[in-house]
Amino acid sequence: MSGFFKSSIGRKIAMALSAFFLMFFLLQHLAINILSVFSPDTFNEVSHFMGTNPLVQFALQPVLIFAVVFHFVMGFVLELKNSKARNVSYAKNNGAANSSWMSRNMIWSGIAILAFIILHFIDFWFPEINTKFIQGDWSGLHNGELRYFHELQEKFLSPIRIGAYVIAFVLLGLHLAHGFTSAFQSMGSTAGRKKTLQTIGLAYSIIIPLGFIFIAIYHHLNHNH
Repeated sequence: MSGFFKSSIGRKIAMALSAFFLMFFLLQHLAINILSVFSPDTFNEVSHFMGTNPLVQFALQPVLIFAVVFHFVMGFVLELKNSKARNVSYAKNNGAANSSWMSRNMIWSGIAILAFIILHFIDFWFPEINTKFIQGDWSGLHNGELRYFHELQEKFLSPIRIGAYVIAFVLLGLHLAHGFTSAFQSMGSTAGRKKTLQTIGLAYSIIIPLGFIFIAIYHHLNHNH
């Protein structure tokens, strides 16, 4: 296994697999969060199920955290390897002519997204851990009602936080625009259908960020006082 991660192909495949998992998670996360716009009660019920289901909490959640950490660590490793390779071949090749701006700056969008994930954890995940695992409260209730919708709206009161979310999701969209096709390419799945995958990737990289931005702005403008 260590030999697999030492090879360039092995690292790229591992990076692609973690990317697929995280892209699926983003889709699932958006599907749940968009419920808060159309039906607060349904959002509360689904959030409570996800937040108290043992499979989600003790199996899928640790896997998700591992995937996030692994993806970013592997991304930094690949960037260091690529940077060394570029320094060797720069005299022969024009990097700007052979690759897109986004592909050359994935590390920077990745760092910005990582900062946002830390903010997101502080906003949502850490309070959940405190409530359930430290205080021991798995009821999901506040003042006799499920608390998830109210807590979501509270997080989107600050215009500064909304601005941070918007910037982060724009960067996420740019990251996904390159990363989506790159992940399939690393798995050898682009032969004969590169344009189709690029089209799907472009749609995904626009719809997912816009969906989250819409949710944040909607709750900022429609907060129930």
